[in-house]
Amino acid sequence: MRACLALLLVGLPVAAAAQPHWAGYAGDAQHTAVSSVASGALGQIRWQTPVDARPPYTPSGSLLVHYGSPVVTQANTVIVPVKRRTTGGFQLVGFAGADARKLWRFRSNYRLPPHDWVTSFGPTISPNGTLWMPAAAGLLLRRGTLDVRGGARKEYVAFYGYDSYRTDRRTFMNTVFVNTPLTAGPDGAVYFGFQVTGDNALTLQSGIARVADDGTGSWVAATTAAGDPAITKVAHNSAPALSPDGSTLYVAVSDGNGLGIGHGYLLALDSETLATVAVRRLKDPSNGLDAAIHDDGTASPMVGPDGDVYFGVLEASLGSHHFRGWLLHFDAGLAPAGVPGGFGWDDTPSVVPSSMVASYAGTSPYLLFVKYNDYAGAGGDGVNRIAVIDPGDQMLDPISGAPIMRVVLTVAGPTPDVDKLPLWPNAVREWCINTGAVDPATQSILVNNEDGKLYRWSMTTGALSESIVLTAGIGEAYTPTLIGPDGTVYAINDAKLFAVGE
Repeated sequence: MRACLALLLVGLPVAAAAQPHWAGYAGDAQHTAVSSVASGALGQIRWQTPVDARPPYTPSGSLLVHYGSPVVTQANTVIVPVKRRTTGGFQLVGFAGADARKLWRFRSNYRLPPHDWVTSFGPTISPNGTLWMPAAAGLLLRRGTLDVRGGARKEYVAFYGYDSYRTDRRTFMNTVFVNTPLTAGPDGAVYFGFQVTGDNALTLQSGIARVADDGTGSWVAATTAAGDPAITKVAHNSAPALSPDGSTLYVAVSDGNGLGIGHGYLLALDSETLATVAVRRLKDPSNGLDAAIHDDGTASPMVGPDGDVYFGVLEASLGSHHFRGWLLHFDAGLAPAGVPGGFGWDDTPSVVPSSMVASYAGTSPYLLFVKYNDYAGAGGDGVNRIAVIDPGDQMLDPISGAPIMRVVLTVAGPTPDVDKLPLWPNAVREWCINTGAVDPATQSILVNNEDGKLYRWSMTTGALSESIVLTAGIGEAYTPTLIGPDGTVYAINDAKLFAVGE
């Protein structure tokens, strides 16, 4: 369905648009998380800022909130998603990356969908420099002045038509929710999932929306796109991904209710019309049963340089694979393209050019960086790792005996987890990332850990070569890591964004 141009304009004229450097979740529309610049040494915390004014700590002291990824312009304006209240009060704040000067603040009336863990509030910058952010009622806000101090006009965009929204604001506010980070395509179009929880005059159903650069909106119901009436929504927190040429959109859909486990499909859609190109039921590769899609996860499709698609799921019988799940591998048309990776839960793989890994002697042009935790209490030994794996080679999974992608490099967390004593004496603190930052220039990967430290993992030596203390450490939902245009590394730990550099 297609809606007419739908804008509400308030305030100042739009200045020349800024160009994106780190455009959204995992850096680009394919979610590869590969940096175009070299990261600086992890010498000091250059600045920090809260991303949550009221962190909702659990009674045990954990922090189960999925914080949206900051985005960064080429001119080094760092745009930070911030939550001001326990479950609301979202805004974006623009900082000068060089010295942390606050340039502007842009508030949204965004409302969370039904959820267990707080879901991601994920903005994006389109290739023409327009900043987009979620708002209430399934609306988006956009802004075109990013690199200078001061205000800018607000533009509310409704993918189903702003006039329709105005005729029944209360209903749309209470029943339509953006439930994924935003992804921008090469033509400036923005894609996202939305959840509908009640009746409305337009008979909107939960689905996938596209908003063109001119504000024209279109959408398709998730049930229609999947061809399955049981499907209820796009998977929570799962950012849509685009093929390298921008022609195909990949989206995960689920029959979950926002509060637990669902099952579903990976879809390939025409990125312009949202017509279904391919549908793939997501299966546990060890037994052929429906894989689990958890509403508390953030796994998003990642598209490799060759067009292959990777997506993380949980095992069909929770705990049978130590709650690690699987990283499924498909070709561009969603046909199975190889054995799975040995970890998929709440993780989006990053692309590692094979030339980065000095010891690699295989034939794959790129490898994958993944979290590789082995959870104590879920059947694992608590020796939580990160890994580089080979999508073109295989080994036997030590847990299930099934073939999985071969581990090329792996390293365990360096900090003992004393809370797991005495049952798991070798347990270490978890790697708390949903996407790492890959730095080809320094042949390293930047990774955050629940021990409160940011680490550099050298692909030359295979060792953790640098670290810096950010906080005392906390059990938290997994967070993104990114690299700015001046080489500053950004990581979120204990509800704060840290800018780390020389």
